[in-house]
Amino acid sequence: MNVKIRVLSVGVLFFINGVYNAQKTKIDTTKAKDIEEVVILGYNRTLTKPKDVSANTTISAEVMENRPNVSFLNSLQGSAPGVTIASNSGSPGSAKIDLVIRGISSLSADTEPLVIIDGVPTGTNQFRNLNSEDIESISILRDAAATSIYGNRGANGVLLVRTKGGKFNSKLKLSYSAMTGVSIMPKNKYNIADSHELLKIQKNGGTSLLGSTLTDQQIADYEVNTDWEKVFFKADVTQQHNISATFGGENTSVYSSLGYLEQGGLVPNTKFQRFTFRNNITGRSEDKRFNYTAIVGLGYSKRSQLNQENNSGVNGNVVQNPLLGSFIALPYIKSGQYSTGRDLFNAIGTASSANGNFAYVLEDVMKGDQSVFGKFNETSIFTSATTSYKLTDDITLNNRTGADLKIGNSFSGRNPKGYLSIVVASTSGIEYGGSETIVNSRELNFTTVTSANYNKVFGDHTVGAGIYMEYNKVHFYNSTQVQNGLDPKNFAIGAGTGYIPFDPDKDIYVPAVSANKITAGALSYFATVDYDYKDKYGFSGTIRRDGNYRFAPGNKWGTFWSVGGRWNIDKEGFMDGSFFDMLKLRASYGTQGNANVIAAADDTNPMLLATGISREINVVGNGYGNTPGYFLNSIPNPIVQWEEIKQGNIGLDFKLLKNRLEGNVDVYRKNTDMLYYNIPSSAITGQYNYRGNYGSLKNEGVELVLRYNVLMNKDYKLTFFANASYNENKITKLQVPVTTGSLLLEEGGTINEWNLVPYLGVNPNTGNELYMDSNGAVSEQALDKDRRKTGKNYFPKYTGGFGFNSEYKGFFLDALFSFQAKFWRSDNQLSWALNPAYMKAGYNVSSDLLNAWTPDNRETDIPSLNAPISGITDRMLFDASFLRLKNVTLGYNVPKQFFNSNSVIKSARVFVQGENIATWTKWRGYDPEGLGTFPLSIYPNPRTYSLGVNLEF
Repeated sequence: MNVKIRVLSVGVLFFINGVYNAQKTKIDTTKAKDIEEVVILGYNRTLTKPKDVSANTTISAEVMENRPNVSFLNSLQGSAPGVTIASNSGSPGSAKIDLVIRGISSLSADTEPLVIIDGVPTGTNQFRNLNSEDIESISILRDAAATSIYGNRGANGVLLVRTKGGKFNSKLKLSYSAMTGVSIMPKNKYNIADSHELLKIQKNGGTSLLGSTLTDQQIADYEVNTDWEKVFFKADVTQQHNISATFGGENTSVYSSLGYLEQGGLVPNTKFQRFTFRNNITGRSEDKRFNYTAIVGLGYSKRSQLNQENNSGVNGNVVQNPLLGSFIALPYIKSGQYSTGRDLFNAIGTASSANGNFAYVLEDVMKGDQSVFGKFNETSIFTSATTSYKLTDDITLNNRTGADLKIGNSFSGRNPKGYLSIVVASTSGIEYGGSETIVNSRELNFTTVTSANYNKVFGDHTVGAGIYMEYNKVHFYNSTQVQNGLDPKNFAIGAGTGYIPFDPDKDIYVPAVSANKITAGALSYFATVDYDYKDKYGFSGTIRRDGNYRFAPGNKWGTFWSVGGRWNIDKEGFMDGSFFDMLKLRASYGTQGNANVIAAADDTNPMLLATGISREINVVGNGYGNTPGYFLNSIPNPIVQWEEIKQGNIGLDFKLLKNRLEGNVDVYRKNTDMLYYNIPSSAITGQYNYRGNYGSLKNEGVELVLRYNVLMNKDYKLTFFANASYNENKITKLQVPVTTGSLLLEEGGTINEWNLVPYLGVNPNTGNELYMDSNGAVSEQALDKDRRKTGKNYFPKYTGGFGFNSEYKGFFLDALFSFQAKFWRSDNQLSWALNPAYMKAGYNVSSDLLNAWTPDNRETDIPSLNAPISGITDRMLFDASFLRLKNVTLGYNVPKQFFNSNSVIKSARVFVQGENIATWTKWRGYDPEGLGTFPLSIYPNPRTYSLGVNLEF
């Protein structure tokens, strides 16, 4: 039986050795017949690779197996062309993962691709409750020929996730797997000062801080030197266990699995745990005309996370955010001085920031349940039932109905025993501090698709056609309750104990409640047609009519379509004797719509947003003097509609050298019209703008995939693979330029173009920063009018990956590199570290400031410690391009001759691996990865090293 087991203990290895039957058996060396690759296009449509007209990539289970990642998206980075994946947080179970296919196609609408699991669309971009070990394959659909069938939901590309299943006429197979590893911090290059360096910088800066009171010898002899990074971050363990069973009879097959994953966080009070269960049943009638599949997937996860994970408002808060504390805490004070929040309050009172005390507050914050807590759990229930019946040999009726239910509960707040609760109570003049917020939510995504499909062969002609109807419905409800005032004697998180009653006389301990309910829906009709002649020429077409609840009558419906064709050049007579085993030219063009006109936050279903954009909304609220009032909240726009995307693609697929070398190249252009954005309006309405459709942009690029089987032998194999993509975007139409801080949207420019004042270096005569003003002259003052368009943004122009798979007499070594290039990020974390003002305010800084300009040190790139520092220049704008050794696996497959039909275990595989092992980049922070603007207070993505064993029973 095929069982994959990852076990690490020596005891288990002894067990394996004990049950091996050492009798050698004859190895079957019969070669299997070549099987044509099948392309899964969704809605029960499949084609062989030579007959497919679309641009798509299929990623097999082997890419995701044994990877220590909560979400399968992390394992996809660098594995497919045209796909940019960036993890913006290393917090265990985080949903902060950006996934972009063929560039950003909107200014404000949602740009995440549609993800479909076993035929059922999911509501959000987080997959923390999906076990990667249950995934059979992932198909990434990129061009219009593949995605237009999904209408207004496929505008940003589509991911088709297919989970594993059993096989008919197969014996019972049981499997167990286990893996364990350790996650550690990556390195940064900020050169954060130690105590001696910081004291010296303080002295050089002429401050009134400790360094200025000490002699050089006293600074050199200073004993305390705390490494706050080691205080705020710790290595932690990750482990996972999986058990599965497969079996099949003549007309029924089953795949069942149980899984457990636990991942500790780099910050001590962060953690993720997950339990999963899946049962996939496939069956058919005796005459093979009726087929069905029934799928049930259950998941439960719980996680502890920092307040910063979903509250960016604390990114720069020095007493609430330990991610910031590792950089700015003073190294010349000792850590671990106070065991409780009360002890800390008794020592420092309300002086939470003075004299570096914020470091002690942050230590208290990291006590989690005893201070600032954030606990979340999620239960997911995924069900899907698919049936098909062949009315005739040519006509099949199909239905797929599925539901994805997510139930979430969160408990966040401040424990009354924590320092922050105690100090708030003290400053507010109340006895009890602390607060607890409980949020309960339910989200049900329901989908049903009914279709009739026709397929017929007429001599050299093959015709296929289908008609479909799809209905989607989303029901969402959440409620929030906030309790202010907690009794430390009996408070317990989530238990409802320790709540202090509201005091109406003093108007304190005021609780709060709220609720929200949304119902969303969409209806679609569509048809497909496929034609093939002699396996040489093919045509595919799609037309779809979509309706969406979000828009007003007259704009609810839209029509989208695509056409695609192929020419299998290798089938032509003039190709006889050529070195091509397959050569196919294909082209497609089509339209799509993006109805999700508001970009969704992490963990949010975009279909639930912008519910009132086409309608006037009046709300009740408090006005001047806290007087209740009734006022206009938004201007109605009844003609608003979805964004429209038109995409053309030309591709070439090839195989040669007896199928040793294969690949494909695609060239595309994607135009977005009717951009949903702010349109200026007269202030007489009380609103300076309203949301509507205006503007356009384009993305164009090239994608390349290559795979070369260098060695193919029974004892040794070697395969190299690579993919690369180029994408460039440009705003082609925009009513008025839009500036947000240092980012600019302007016709003719890129999306979110950096708009900054050129930085020229340090004036060797004064030590001040030098800039280029709007007239091209050198100046020591940077003004807003001096800003320039840089032509740079934070979206990579080049992405891809490469690596190899190798094997020699049972030993194997696999490696995957990923890269992203030509994108620029502004390092505001470094701006804190290089700004003397923060040093003077009592924070730690970079030791680079030891090289600050002085009359005796004029040739330097660090301004004087007393020079004014501008925050609107490109001094901190860096090329964040990187090359990463994403994954390496080294292992050994125990030879088959150790096993025979009487062995309990049929095969064994031992391996070690690393994830995010090394990164080559000019970026000075922990990780250049991320499509956000600034890295301040980003939870680092860890390096993970793990061990495992795979066994097959």
